[in-house]
Amino acid sequence: MEYDRKIRAAAVQASPVLGSRDGTTERVVASIARAAKEGAELCVFPEAFVPYYPYFSFVLPPPAMGKEHMRLYEEAVTVPGPVTRAVAAAARAHGVVVVLGVNERDHGSLYNAQLVFDKDGSLALHRRKLTPTYHERMIWGQGDGSGLRTVDTAVGRLGALACWEHYNPLARFALIAQHEQIHCSQFPGSLVGPIFAEQMEVTIRHHALESGCFVVNATAFLTPEQAREIAPDEQMQGALRGGCMTAIVTPEGTHACPPVTDGEGMAVADLDFALITKRKRMMDAAGHYARPDLLRLWMDLAPRSVAVGAGDPRASSLEPSAVDHGYPDADHRAPVVRPEAG
Repeated sequence: MEYDRKIRAAAVQASPVLGSRDGTTERVVASIARAAKEGAELCVFPEAFVPYYPYFSFVLPPPAMGKEHMRLYEEAVTVPGPVTRAVAAAARAHGVVVVLGVNERDHGSLYNAQLVFDKDGSLALHRRKLTPTYHERMIWGQGDGSGLRTVDTAVGRLGALACWEHYNPLARFALIAQHEQIHCSQFPGSLVGPIFAEQMEVTIRHHALESGCFVVNATAFLTPEQAREIAPDEQMQGALRGGCMTAIVTPEGTHACPPVTDGEGMAVADLDFALITKRKRMMDAAGHYARPDLLRLWMDLAPRSVAVGAGDPRASSLEPSAVDHGYPDADHRAPVVRPEAG
């Protein structure tokens, strides 16, 4: 790993083309070209950006969302497929590392997926959000530990998490422990109002400080017309405003450039990796400031399948055991019985 380099990063805040996988993909490809003209070597897009984040699940009651859910299935992304080929070609043509959020369709299920394309167009990372949040659980399935890893790319070692995965401290530490240099975070944007943007800013700045890495965060933006299309009820349209915080944060927790909090735009900044060393010489959460003799994280990074053959080496990892779960004895699932007072 190099710590004596500088790279330029861009975080894109853009509006999707509702109901159109191809239309949103065209916007992604155009944004990659614009970022490259700005000299960016890394380009990060919002959560589930292609074809669009399922805002309908937040503002419509479950019985009323069937039509929109079906449309999302029709427009979702297959990996590999036409969308990944188009984005890979753009990454390769412009020499840019691209981090893209998509609604992935895998047969009969949808997933919130994050895709990292290296500058040669190769797919360096394909991960799925571990636990969909609240309303999202009606839309997406769960990811597994196979995506909780960093990848070495042309711009350095990258890690990625989506939205409220950042409220899972163990998921964040999994990437911190792998010494990520740039953390690529994605949120939906245009949701809940200003409080969401404020919470998001606290989250990404804290992760930068704790990990000693750069954070490149991207959110989407909905136009008023799009909000009306998604939520016919005028009162619910208010839930689809604000909540945008497209930003780049340094390892010292400061903004590397002014964040984009409204409308479409792009946050662009130079990342000097010397700042990583400057931060970590004082506090390295996965090094000299850690206490593995007292506190350690156990991770299961194996991919999961609903059916595994007996001869498959993954089969043994499916068997529960005290060792697998990091407990000192086999009775760890037994309830704790406390003696009554007196």
